[in-house]
Formats: sequence, C-alpha cells, structure tokens
Amino acid sequence: MLRFLSIGSKKIHHLTFTTAVIKVFPVFTPATYSTKVPAQNEVELQNVKDEWKDATEVLSKWGCGDDDLTRIFTRCPSLRNADPSQVQSKLRLLSDLGLGSAELVKIINCRPRFFRTRLNHNFDERLDSLMSVFDSKAMLHKAIARNPSLLCENSYDIERIVKQYEELGVPKRDLVQMMILRPTVISRTSFDDEKMEYISRIGLSKDSKLYKYVVTLIGISRVETIREKVLNFTKYGFSDDEIFCLFGKSPNILTLSIDKVQRNMTFILGTMKLEANIIFTYPYLLFSNMETVLKPRVLLAMKVQNMDSNMKTPSILRALRMSEERFFNTFVRCHDKEIADELMEFYKRTKQVKRLAVSSRNWTTRGFPF
Repeated sequence: MLRFLSIGSKKIHHLTFTTAVIKVFPVFTPATYSTKVPAQNEVELQNVKDEWKDATEVLSKWGCGDDDLTRIFTRCPSLRNADPSQVQSKLRLLSDLGLGSAELVKIINCRPRFFRTRLNHNFDERLDSLMSVFDSKAMLHKAIARNPSLLCENSYDIERIVKQYEELGVPKRDLVQMMILRPTVISRTSFDDEKMEYISRIGLSKDSKLYKYVVTLIGISRVETIREKVLNFTKYGFSDDEIFCLFGKSPNILTLSIDKVQRNMTFILGTMKLEANIIFTYPYLLFSNMETVLKPRVLLAMKVQNMDSNMKTPSILRALRMSEERFFNTFVRCHDKEIADELMEFYKRTKQVKRLAVSSRNWTTRGFPF
C-alpha cells in the first residue's frame, strides 16, 4: 500500500520523502546536527569539567586551606559532591565583582550553603538593583563580604525595602551604613502597626543621628522579642515611657538578650549597690561583659576604694570604659609594688572565675537574636 505526503497541492511518493524534505527544509539534515558548533558557554563548562576533578579541588585552588575545607564540609556536607563546574561558575561571578581570594574564603566560611542557591539566575538584574542602592563598588564589596546572601535577594524585595525605609525617613545613604552594620536588613525587615507605634513612642526626630539605628533595629526585630524585652525592664521598676526613652538614648540595647540584661542588672543592684536608673546615665553598664570586664574591674576598684576612702563611685564606673592598660595604671600600678602585686593577683583570680554551671546549661537556639 502506497503512502503520500501532501505539501501544498502536490503529492510526493514516500520513496522521495527524504529528498523532498531536505530540499524544502535544509536546516534539519543529519549533516547539520553532526557539524553543529557548541555555544560558547557550553564550551566553557566543558573545559571546566575537564579542568577540575571535584568541588574540593575547586575550593582549594581558590584559597581554602584544610581548616577552611573542614569547616565548610562540616556545615554543608553535600558540597563535597557538588558539580565542580557550578561551584567554579559561582566563584567566577564573585571574582568578577572584584572580590579577592581572602574575601572569597570569608564568604565561603560564612555561607557554605551559598553554593546551593540559584546565584546565576537573574544575577545581572539583582546586581543592578544592589548597585543602585550602594552607588559604589567599594561599599557593595564590603556588604557582600559580610553578607553574601545579598546576591541572592530578589531585585523586587531590594527595591521594596529601600522604598519602605525612605518613606520612614531613612535616606538611602543612611540605609547603606545600616546594611553594612546589620547585613540582614534586606532579608529580615518587616513593619506593622505595632512596630510603627514603637518607633513613634521612642520619640526621636527623623533628623536625629540615632533615628536610623532605631528604625532598622525595630524593622529587623520580631514583635514578640520587643515585647519580652520591654517586659523584662519593667521588672526593675521602669515605666514603658522610661523604657522607650532608654531605647532612644541607646538603641543597641535592643540587641541585648534578656539573660544578659538580667545578669548585669542583678550585679548592678546587688553587688555595686546602685539604683536601677543608673543605666540612664551609664547605659554601657548593660553592655559590659560580666566575666571579663564588669565583675573583675568593679571588684578590684571596690577593693581599692576600701583602701582609699577618697575614691568615689563615678571613678569605678569610668573604669569600665578604660582600656586594660589604662585601668592597670589608674588602679594598680600607682601603688607600691607589694600592694600592686597583691591587687594584680586579686584581679587575675577574679577574672578566672567562670559562670556557675555554664557547662551544663541547656542552650536553646531561637534563630535571629533580635
């Protein structure tokens, strides 16, 4: 039984089908497929596959030492079996941005799962959005080194967050500073009515130098966390207005954990015998490390005060802001050698005392600390 192929008004016998199609559609000949030249990116990927054996070799060539590789593969074991061509292509994108090997190693150590993201997808579009924010490559390099996940942010989200902050009175140049200081501003910012109320209750004007710190810290914090921190301060007799006034005076108090505030306040009230409102004048009392600064220095200064009744409390408070060398010169080396040696030995013993039961404490991870 004969078959026919209709082309227009003509009928072609099946025996002449191949010849006819070749004449009409020459691009589909077998010869065309066999002589096709691969695209340039395909050639590059093939060369990369031939050049690198595995991801470990790629990372080693880019400057990762044995310790770096151990840390990377511990946090992201799947990277061992990653396609070396994909790892190489993403490293090349970072290198094209002007980042050196030292920055690349930091990025890899900071975000080992960075290579599991679709970095190559719409990369130019996201890079243009970031450049419109940072205005200079130097600032962009600094931000990426601190938070390489910026390169994975959606361009729409970047523009939306920047617009939100500008509407709240934080200009782009100030937002760039905050993005360097708080690298997760883009990914963690959210505002609702309750957060807007917190910003208004703090009472800072938009022209204040501290305003951008308050807005960005509240923007990246959880509402539940802010409530808990406000409630924690009320335990020491502060009103809500006083607490928000304290946040406006020292916005970084919002970054302190509840546990740290409780421990420092307990020491201030119980050991130093000071009033709770002393933190309004000396907010750095809440920031001082208990084991290495606050406890050893205060106890030494109080010991010296017992020896010299002319020393006043403000002198003890100022001791917390001194460098260690200046602290020794002011409180230790000014005495005779015998007394100085005794004070130094007391200071070392106090500093070596560790927190009770810290090794058996049950640590709970709550994610983002703010």
